[in-house]
Amino acid sequence: MKLQEFELRTIHLPLVRPFRTSFGTQTSREVLMVKVTNENGTVGWAECVAMSEPLYSPEYVIGCLDLMKRFLIPALREKSSIAAEDVPVLLKPFLGGQMAKAALETAILDAQLRDQNISLAKYLGATKSKVECGVSVGIANDLAALVEEVKSYVDAGYRRIKLKIEPGWDYEAVKTIRQIYPDIPLQVDANQAYSRSDGKLLANLDEFNLLLIEQPLDEHDILGHAMLAKEVKTPICLDESIISLQSAQDALALEATTVINIKPGRVGGYIESKKIHDLCVDKKIPVWCGGMLETGIGRAANLVLAALPGFTLPGDTSASSRYFKQDVTTPFVMEDGYLTVPTGPGIGVEPDLDFLEEITTTKELI
Repeated sequence: MKLQEFELRTIHLPLVRPFRTSFGTQTSREVLMVKVTNENGTVGWAECVAMSEPLYSPEYVIGCLDLMKRFLIPALREKSSIAAEDVPVLLKPFLGGQMAKAALETAILDAQLRDQNISLAKYLGATKSKVECGVSVGIANDLAALVEEVKSYVDAGYRRIKLKIEPGWDYEAVKTIRQIYPDIPLQVDANQAYSRSDGKLLANLDEFNLLLIEQPLDEHDILGHAMLAKEVKTPICLDESIISLQSAQDALALEATTVINIKPGRVGGYIESKKIHDLCVDKKIPVWCGGMLETGIGRAANLVLAALPGFTLPGDTSASSRYFKQDVTTPFVMEDGYLTVPTGPGIGVEPDLDFLEEITTTKELI
């Protein structure tokens, strides 16, 4: 198809409650939205999952916006006709920028599939009509506040709890929740907050029958994770370290992980995510879909990904109300611990354009 126009829009959404991790506290979500229009007038939507500051990853909203305008979009416009499958090849010469690249690829894929009247679910090979919901719980001010927040999610029906941890907020926090909920699937996420010397400390969490410990060490320390996996009985899961199919292959070959969190924005898009999924299915490695506080646009596509057969663990695909008082799409509402997978053309959802305009801070047309 021929691309006629790119719209790059930043929006600002307050969170229903502060979300604290080892790399900082968020009280709102700044999101870079991407809209493409092709020669048929068909529109495709996506969101860039980069945060406002380069804390979770080197990418950040303004940097992604500049990268798209200065390099990525001009490279895509050099080709008179384009398919989503061409995007990774055309953008490969530009190093990094996975989140920016993923947003462009997804918007183009959305428009392409809408023209073909095909759902993203069919395109990727989803096999489930609904996805089991997990929820990510930030670091609380104290144990009482943590218990109160976790209880609210358990009462709401979430089927898996993930606790953010950091040195000084780990053993007692996990112990407290496990004592109250001895049977609920429970895992922890360190967001790179520990070091190689913390093996014994993390091994103390083995007694709590956790599903996994997510990204305990620096994203570049694959060897350290392989060493840690020999000290800790709980499965080690990699998140920030997995930025491509190649990095997943390397981590598995080094036995640095036995579970992988696939985030489409972090690996460059849903096409690459599917390749990582297929690798893990072949290697019998469980995968799950992580979240980046997405709006309904990103959440819809993530639900589709999480409906692939290799996603055997509940992901961070929470209901819209977990993060936002009002979502940019019809809200995703959890029923009995599950969210329904969109099956309409493309990503299967449409944004509320009036609400988008209300919360837009910048908008540019190319």
